[in-house]
Amino acid sequence: MTPPEKDPLIKRLMDNPWLLLVLGVVIPLLSYTLWGWIELYNVTPAQLP
Repeated sequence: MTPPEKDPLIKRLMDNPWLLLVLGVVIPLLSYTLWGWIELYNVTPAQLP
């Protein structure tokens, strides 16, 4: 008697709606925050008259 096969990992991840919701919120939040920090670091100071 052979043990039942498990679903592949990617299928189990894609079948979990809560994980997809969290990833859909966290990944853009982190990437846009990092992008904003890089942009702020690259801004040159304004020349005052």
